[in-house]
Amino acid sequence: MDKDINFMTIYTMSVKLRGNLDEVKVMVVEALKTQGFGVLTEIDVQKVLKQKIDVDFKPYQILGACNPRFAYRALSADEAIGLLLPCNT
Repeated sequence: MDKDINFMTIYTMSVKLRGNLDEVKVMVVEALKTQGFGVLTEIDVQKVLKQKIDVDFKPYQILGACNPRFAYRALSADEAIGLLLPCNT
């Protein structure tokens, strides 16, 4: 029997913050710092989609945050988790 499986569910969480995208981004980056994370990559999805396939999309940012100690622990438990990590150095 075919059925949909959402593999990402165990690796995600959601928090709603008030403010515009730039304000919220600052809050998120600061909160990440307090937990030992740094932002290694930033992707402006709205801009990329417009440039690559000429579609309009809502403001959407992806921050590739990494805490090397947590990355090592996660990779030690399941190397496949590397697909979800921005830590590439």
